[in-house]
Amino acid sequence: MKPDHVSTSDIRSAFSAAMSAMYREEVPAYGTLMELVARVNDETLVAQPGLKERLEATDYLDRISEERHGAIRLGTAAELAMMARVFAVMGMYPVGYYDLSTAGVPVHSTAFRPIGDAELKRNPFRVFTSLLRLDLVADEDLRKAAAEILAKRRIFTDGAVALTEKAEREGGLNKGDAQRFVGEVLETFRWHDEANVDAGMYHRLHDAHRLIADVVSFKGPHINHLTPRTLDIDQVQALMPDYDIAPKAVVEGPPTRSCPILLRQTSFKALEEPVSFRNADGVWEEGSHTARFGEIEQRGIALTPKGRALYDKLLDQSRKIVRPAADGSNARDYEAALAESFAEFPDDWAAIRAEGLGYFTYSLTAKGKTAATGGDIDELINQGLVQFDPIVYEDFLPVSAAGIFQSNLGDGAQQDFVASPNQQRFEADLGMKVLNEFDHYACIEQASIDACLRALSKQDAAE
Repeated sequence: MKPDHVSTSDIRSAFSAAMSAMYREEVPAYGTLMELVARVNDETLVAQPGLKERLEATDYLDRISEERHGAIRLGTAAELAMMARVFAVMGMYPVGYYDLSTAGVPVHSTAFRPIGDAELKRNPFRVFTSLLRLDLVADEDLRKAAAEILAKRRIFTDGAVALTEKAEREGGLNKGDAQRFVGEVLETFRWHDEANVDAGMYHRLHDAHRLIADVVSFKGPHINHLTPRTLDIDQVQALMPDYDIAPKAVVEGPPTRSCPILLRQTSFKALEEPVSFRNADGVWEEGSHTARFGEIEQRGIALTPKGRALYDKLLDQSRKIVRPAADGSNARDYEAALAESFAEFPDDWAAIRAEGLGYFTYSLTAKGKTAATGGDIDELINQGLVQFDPIVYEDFLPVSAAGIFQSNLGDGAQQDFVASPNQQRFEADLGMKVLNEFDHYACIEQASIDACLRALSKQDAAE
């Protein structure tokens, strides 16, 4: 990186702020949601001083109010590959592979995000990025027509492409170029109310699946939601009606717990927005489209493969008892079944750690900072020399993502597609392999253990 280059974190922070400002202007309800989340977070920190203390100690507090994740849906392999290059300029890389075909949504996805611990604490902006699976569309004629429409569009400005190439060539961007880069890339995510298909084609795509219509019918992959992080999603859910926001029927993910795990999400219904379709005679026809919505998330601890297997088993178990209806008619029954099933999952940090269900970071206690000793990590914890804190789960859950999609696409949106995960095809289209999230969290955990052991051994050698 040249001396006048700005850091990828600074570019990412600038882009996240610009995206938030644009989305607030486009979707006023998002601003209301931000006010609600800020209120709940402030009240939670006052009510739980211990939580505030640990967030401060682990450098997680400052990032809470800045934290966002967005979501976009792309149409072609070329769009996905170029998006990967654009996000790399912001220090964001693909983590995880998500197959949503199993839940009746014809996409597969990854999450672009920063991966280093320091980068995450600086700004953990993530974009859940889905690629349309036209191969899952049964109508061959429609599949061909959609591919032809997508092949003609260009979702990146010439400026965005040129600045991405410059960053790749020179190893970064200076301040002026970084500002221009943010402005140019923002155009890709902007809402367009003029469709690039006629009304007839839109309805054909819509009838195949509402998400297909959303991807194919417009000039670009408008950001379809931008999600702030709350410390108490149940309180946000309860207060949304007070802010004239109608929440979805149930919170996606695990039930309410003292020790949050993975990810819980809720949202408000997608907006029906006016759009225009240009018909064959050149006349614009008024219509509407439903795509963009508001979402809120609460993040818990990242689980190990053992913990994730238990989570998946318990979620599946609860859904065999009650499957949540899109209209919320069985919400209470579902929440009761979820709570009953998850009683098997320990709700205590020490037990979660002892059973190897979650990932933790380790640090020296005040006593440990003056000690000179060795031993394994468990012994050091028992001696009060080392403490542990949960590692925040930075990724997503396929069932929850599909649940959010379904609740916002409408009650009739769920359709049957042949479940066909194809990570190899996705990575070929992406132009790189996605990172394995478990390996990532394990490395962060091991690095913190090694740091503790090194510090204690240095103190021992100094005596």
